[in-house]
Amino acid sequence: MTDLTTVIHDLVHPSSARLPSCEHDAASPETDRLRAWDREHVWHAFTQMQEYEPLLIEQGEGSWLIDTEGRRYLDGSASMWCAVHGHRHPRLDAALTAQAAKVAHTTNLGLSNPTTVAFARRLVEIAPAGLEKVFFSGDGSSAIETALKMAFQFWLQSDPPRPERTRFVAIGEAYHGDTLGAIGVGGVDRFTAMFQPLTFHAIRVPSPGGPCPASGNPPPQLAEALAAVERVLTAHAGEIAALIMEPLVQMAAGVYVHPPGFLRGVADLCRRYDVLLILDEVATGFGRTGTMFACEQEDVAPDFLCLAKGLTAGYLPMAATLTTPRIWNAFLGTHADRRTFFHGHTYGGNPLAAAVGLESLRLFRDDAVLESLPAKIERLRDHAARIAGLDHAGAVRQCGLVVGFDLVADKATGQGYPWQERRGMQACLAARTHGALLRPLGDTVVIMPPLSITLDELDLLAAATEAGIRDATAP
Repeated sequence: MTDLTTVIHDLVHPSSARLPSCEHDAASPETDRLRAWDREHVWHAFTQMQEYEPLLIEQGEGSWLIDTEGRRYLDGSASMWCAVHGHRHPRLDAALTAQAAKVAHTTNLGLSNPTTVAFARRLVEIAPAGLEKVFFSGDGSSAIETALKMAFQFWLQSDPPRPERTRFVAIGEAYHGDTLGAIGVGGVDRFTAMFQPLTFHAIRVPSPGGPCPASGNPPPQLAEALAAVERVLTAHAGEIAALIMEPLVQMAAGVYVHPPGFLRGVADLCRRYDVLLILDEVATGFGRTGTMFACEQEDVAPDFLCLAKGLTAGYLPMAATLTTPRIWNAFLGTHADRRTFFHGHTYGGNPLAAAVGLESLRLFRDDAVLESLPAKIERLRDHAARIAGLDHAGAVRQCGLVVGFDLVADKATGQGYPWQERRGMQACLAARTHGALLRPLGDTVVIMPPLSITLDELDLLAAATEAGIRDATAP
């Protein structure tokens, strides 16, 4: 083995006598039983179950995950972009158990809880100016649904009412979740096309971050992209309730990075045409792009800010939709006025989740998490530049501590692989044998680790990713 491979092997397998390689060793009877039950009973998201091969993660330690046979893997996707402080952080564990000793759950429908109230207050303190109201729900899709329904109902109850404002504008190749409303504003066809007959259709504007899926043409330049937005707002003046977008980078589209100034330009256009702005920071929030919220980088304060994933550092499901007094006031009145927001979730505002979320924000402050990111972002940039030189690495896009590598059959022309070959998934499966867990977006391999990852661990993660890409694209 090379020196680098030796280092990775020793970290992945601290006891070489017990685990001689990263390959699939013979499993214990208990693991075999669990794998069988997993195949038989558990329907996994975005997974073809006929082809599924179980991998059972039993423990976590910092940036590492450990399976039932003791194999260690760097968590290269932060457990679906959530685990900002890594796994089993002692302060987060303590916050969870301390809250459990008080009460695990109380309804947020007409009642409240001190921990949840304190968490809402802290979110308002760190959010962009003007976002003073917090509606809790259960996941990212729910946060989006909340914003869409609030925006729709706001125009019905505004002064004067504008019931004709019922349409939404979304960016091409947008992904905002899997519930029906979120699908309506989503634009990644492989996720949403099948369900379009069940929901509404958003007005699309081209993404300035990635090629047009239909034509393969390059993305529009900044001025062209903003002009396209303005044409839509002009053509549909008086019909549009809100525009929704991910700020700076479209994560699930394939890490499509927007040019500087696009977010600011869109926000200015929304103000000019009196269109509400919904920012989906489910994936970009809580440090992922280098600041607490991506919209801070262009000094944008939206009408709605949708949060989830890193909201509780990956410990418990929770989401939040923050909005302004202008929106809030349109819902105030007597019971007889029927201006209430008739929407809610059983576990919205759950105290356990709120306790962990509150402690996570204290960790951002006490551990100077945001201040530690520039060095990690730059180290990842260096690795990305090296991996970009591989024969089958196409476009490479980075925003903060996330990078996406497109795999291509022909680097000179940018021609991709046939989708049936699943080269992105092959590369991620190969990376497992080198000690890293990654999740592809089609044929885009993504690195999105915990913010707490060390520089040495980042080196190992990049090396495992590079090795996985080499293995999956070898002749």
